[in-house]
Amino acid sequence: MEKKIKIWYDKEGDYLEVLFELRAGYFRETENDAVMEKLDEEGNIIGFSILKVSALKGQKPLSISLKSHVS
Repeated sequence: MEKKIKIWYDKEGDYLEVLFELRAGYFRETENDAVMEKLDEEGNIIGFSILKVSALKGQKPLSISLKSHVS
């Protein structure tokens, strides 16, 4: 089964967004100030965003765990 992932980068805003599923949800903070996770109404992770992507150039690779909050 093919699954579409939407990847969107705004060069002017220096903002990257990756969506695994195109449905309603909300963003919330993670342990990294630059990364937000997108959750659906049930708490499933449906995407993430990264602010100031160009600031990561020359730094260690960004590594973060996104955690679903569904029990």
